[in-house]
Amino acid sequence: MIRKTAAVWAGKATGALSRVTKRGGGTTLPGDVARAIDPKILTRLAHDLTQGSVVITGTNGKTTTARLVSWLLEGAGHRVVSNRSGANLIFGATAAALNRADANGTLKADWGVFEIDEASLPRAVDEIQPRSTLVLNLFRDQLDRYGELESIAKKIEHALSAQPETGRAILNADDPRVAEIGLSLPTPPLWFGLDDTSIASKTLPHAADARTCPKCGSSLIFDAVYVGHDGVYRCPNQDFARPTPDITATTITLTGFDSLALTIGGTRIEMPLGGLYNCYNVLAAYATACSIGLEAAYIAERLRTFKAAFGRQERVDFRGRHLILVLSKNPAGFNETVRTAVELANGKNFVIGLNDRKADGTDVSWIWDVDFEQLKDRASVVIPAGVRAHDLAVRLKYAGVAAEPPQPDPGKALDQLIKSTNEGDTAFLLCTYTAMLDLRAELVRRGWAQPYWET
Repeated sequence: MIRKTAAVWAGKATGALSRVTKRGGGTTLPGDVARAIDPKILTRLAHDLTQGSVVITGTNGKTTTARLVSWLLEGAGHRVVSNRSGANLIFGATAAALNRADANGTLKADWGVFEIDEASLPRAVDEIQPRSTLVLNLFRDQLDRYGELESIAKKIEHALSAQPETGRAILNADDPRVAEIGLSLPTPPLWFGLDDTSIASKTLPHAADARTCPKCGSSLIFDAVYVGHDGVYRCPNQDFARPTPDITATTITLTGFDSLALTIGGTRIEMPLGGLYNCYNVLAAYATACSIGLEAAYIAERLRTFKAAFGRQERVDFRGRHLILVLSKNPAGFNETVRTAVELANGKNFVIGLNDRKADGTDVSWIWDVDFEQLKDRASVVIPAGVRAHDLAVRLKYAGVAAEPPQPDPGKALDQLIKSTNEGDTAFLLCTYTAMLDLRAELVRRGWAQPYWET
């Protein structure tokens, strides 16, 4: 108990110092410090939760889905601790728990909702012992850090196999690699998936990551494609097929980045979020909420008032322009955000930010798998920004997209946007993770946004 309390106090002091000195939001370093004092601090704090915890992993959508689940639990009167800033390594989850602990080192919360990096999932499940573990999808992302999808899938399978007996896996049936994991588990998972072919494609994008049957290696037949390789699929030799979802979303309506609507089990849900990819996030949150006892009517009503996380369709007014910040960090995600901006939101003005820091992935060759050709002859202003702005400018040139000169400096990128657009215009800022943080930091510096740890 003394070690736990000392770890909590040291972590809290580190977080306060980090914020006071403006060196960060105290979203990760407090966890490092506390774990150095007590390596079991997260396990000890997780034991204090009166109801248990939910762990959320996957390549895309973790932050939004975690925020959705937290929003639903808080609306039902529960005290929730969550790593809301998106610091999703084990140190970030630890820092979030520390922040809510009291002076005696006790975590005062009913539920923990933690988004966890895919590679960190085995450790998180072992330490947190979650009541539910949600896997959203598996797309190619940061090959220099993660390796190929098969490597990550094995880690997730190992983590799910080691869940506590009381735990439940909640899995995306539409993702072939996630389905492969779920079908091998000793306890059947709760499956979710989309079921509306009116908004689906019949062909895989050229950068799709899961094309073959994991049993026999044959090319999968896709009867519907929703996002990336997520859809309705089957092996021609009948060795493998999409599991039948327990919970489905039907009658989907998409309105740019402004809103979406879908029907789940007879309940109509309308959301102030946009994009087909967010249908998966909403459906996953709904499945999780139902699995822990929340009522469908309450879920639908509560979701109407949801607010997006920072950088995930966050809206900022800047010198008369309406900015929409959208995290886009890999081929599957980028293709969907570009498609949503161009086809559904009629977007004309873009800042596209590309960084190659550790949190983004140092290998940026993946930009050649993004269909930037969607912007050709449709976008009026395209500004390549970020550390690798010049690489991006080359990619845009090959896509036939007329772009402004590259602007590695975030301040100059925003200034260029002001020069190239008019008051009242809407601009979409599609950025990798740290490029988005850099642009937000510049907006904060100029007084147009709040620090992300205050949102």
